[in-house]
Amino acid sequence: MSAENPDLQIAQAATLQPITEIAARAGIPDEALVPYGTNKAKVDIRRMSAPGPEAARSPKLVLVSAMSPTPAGEGKSTTTVGLADAFSLKGLQTMVALREPALGPIMGIKGGATGGGYSQVVPMEDINLHFTGDFHAIQIANNTLAALVDNHIQQGNELDLDPRRIQWKRVVDVNDRALREIVVGLGGPSQGVPREDGFDIVVASEIMAILCLATDLADLEARISRIVVGFTRGRAPVTVADLGVAGAITMLLKDALLPNLVQTLGGTPALVHGGPFANIAHGCNSLAATRLALSLSEITVTEAGFGSDLGAEKFLDIKARLGDLTPDAVVVVATVRALKIHGGVAKDDLATENIEAALAGTSNLARHVENLRKFGLEPVVALNRFPTDTEAELEAVLDWARQQGFHAALSEVWARGGEGGLAVADEVLAAIDAARGDTTGTDETGFRPLYDPADGIEASLRTLASEIYGADDVVFEDRAPAQLKMLQRNGWDTLPVCVAKTQYSLSDDPTLLGAPTGHVLHVRDLVPKIGAGFVVALTGSIMTMPGLPKEPAALRMGVTETGESVGLF
Repeated sequence: MSAENPDLQIAQAATLQPITEIAARAGIPDEALVPYGTNKAKVDIRRMSAPGPEAARSPKLVLVSAMSPTPAGEGKSTTTVGLADAFSLKGLQTMVALREPALGPIMGIKGGATGGGYSQVVPMEDINLHFTGDFHAIQIANNTLAALVDNHIQQGNELDLDPRRIQWKRVVDVNDRALREIVVGLGGPSQGVPREDGFDIVVASEIMAILCLATDLADLEARISRIVVGFTRGRAPVTVADLGVAGAITMLLKDALLPNLVQTLGGTPALVHGGPFANIAHGCNSLAATRLALSLSEITVTEAGFGSDLGAEKFLDIKARLGDLTPDAVVVVATVRALKIHGGVAKDDLATENIEAALAGTSNLARHVENLRKFGLEPVVALNRFPTDTEAELEAVLDWARQQGFHAALSEVWARGGEGGLAVADEVLAAIDAARGDTTGTDETGFRPLYDPADGIEASLRTLASEIYGADDVVFEDRAPAQLKMLQRNGWDTLPVCVAKTQYSLSDDPTLLGAPTGHVLHVRDLVPKIGAGFVVALTGSIMTMPGLPKEPAALRMGVTETGESVGLF
């Protein structure tokens, strides 16, 4: 096995069970299964019958989040998959619900999002590349709408769209900084009306967010109808419904709306569907997949992107609110290397034992735990083991966590699969039992969203800034003040807010590590996503079209003569 790429080697060596067997184990009937080959399929939720009275139970929803990560990630997906396999080993009917990976980070620096080691969803190569074509469908639906907008202007502009105020951007599933700001329509009258435009990455598209929050085709079309593509010269909003093309865009997405079924290396059924990024979007897999998993399992394990200040906050304040979900437990993934980073150690020195720095970095982990408690949840810390960790470092961090009164356990799922997640699973089950006890023996948790959108966007942002990011103030700059007035004028300022922010710090400055306080949250723009049902707040220097690094991961990738991928991770 190649020491340089063990994840891919492990995945390629695995013997997968036929997807029909995985579906049968999950309780998915044949008529609802749409196979894509032998080891992946879509599930036609329209053909899934509602559970009967005999299936009455109280399925548990476990959310996996993390502390503020390093650029390479801390193994959140790996922990999610391994934890699901651990629950399966304990005899619980389990499903895992994950996001689909995006090609941008795969070809860039972070790699794929199928887990790692012996804790992966498979077929890993398919999932990390084109999978069942969902991202391509989202990309073409988004860009078809863009073409229809420009065509409307070219063909007489009956709606009086102002070319200077078009909100709808084109997208591509590649980190391509050259497309951030462009001009379209050059070449004379027959080529269209010249205007400034730009590209976002697919995972930042409102179509992606809508797909991940829609409950069925009717809801999907209704949300698409509400998309604001731009404004008239009189500054009135123009929607997809005004253009009359909601049906066409929905048609392009009808198959993409169906959740994808695969399996873990441990044979646990896995739904991998949707993929908005958490630093520029809402960071959760589709609501349709999560609900399907809950309807079929005793326990569903899902994740939300990056640290709890991003993915988990949006899961709890946006997805759970809009989807009527109640999480029963939340896991915070931590690593010694991330703790060292937040404790002041340089990236090149992470392999050297440094207990003092690891303990100094616990300020970041503690803040994430404290923040999640504000939602009425008691987190479980999963210390994800990496090969460079020493026993002394691991034990020091676990001792610290226990002294703080945290539920905490060592996670060794990368090396041992579900067996390596049993200790974390026990802590999660204990936390669920404790939560039930705290709510007078009922089957409910004390979960509650952090803010009330009815108080307005500004109030929501100030609550997030102070309670989650540790900021002293919020400053609205650049386009944000005018956009705030526009939101209020159109009655959109009572929607939940989706903050686009760096993942590397609790603040909007990626260099402020640990648990910073006294800083300012800089909001430079507010973008209405009316179809999705939230407003995106762009902060700091975050961009919705990332760029590639100096040495992108694509330099190490290739394919063998027999068609197997090389360098994919």
